[in-house]
Amino acid sequence: MRKAINHLKSSDPVMRGIIERVGPCRMEFSEPVFHSLAEAIVYQQLNGKAAETIFKRFTALCGEPVVPAGIVKLTDAQMRSVGLSKQKSSYLRDMAERVVRGELDFGHLQEMTDEAVIRHLTQVKGVGVWTAHMFLMFTLKRPNVLPTGDFGVQMAIKKHYNKRKLPKPLQMEKIAKAWEPYRSVACWYLWRSLDIKTV
Repeated sequence: MRKAINHLKSSDPVMRGIIERVGPCRMEFSEPVFHSLAEAIVYQQLNGKAAETIFKRFTALCGEPVVPAGIVKLTDAQMRSVGLSKQKSSYLRDMAERVVRGELDFGHLQEMTDEAVIRHLTQVKGVGVWTAHMFLMFTLKRPNVLPTGDFGVQMAIKKHYNKRKLPKPLQMEKIAKAWEPYRSVACWYLWRSLDIKTV
């Protein structure tokens, strides 16, 4: 981590300023298992508190950690009773069934390239590129991910790099060139920079 931070500070003066304001990097990681992706699906498009409540109710019903067999045995009514939308219930069920059928394999994700992981995960209904990017960063601990579709990262780049509009993916790639091979760490700092009030 020290190596990543030194690289970011020396290669990009804007990033240096953000790192100095935010302080030490405290990225938190989860285990690369089915449970993590199920959690990511539940958290989509919800604020943290609401998602946490629903996920707690959900795990109380299907068991913790969440495993495919736990989801497969639930009825639609049970899934609705914990606050899951019809759509999210269908996503979770699709993911569980794919694991049961052997189409989705969490055991081999570690040795796949970032692109292969994205392809593998996005075959699941409801898992888009953004969710796959978050999984790469916070579960597989990949150091060089740039989630160009993330609103927080776009907002932070617009603010700190004085862009009039939210940056397009190509602009983001250009700015992030200096951060390689530690774009994931840079993105964590961009997210945190939005939480910090600067004078």
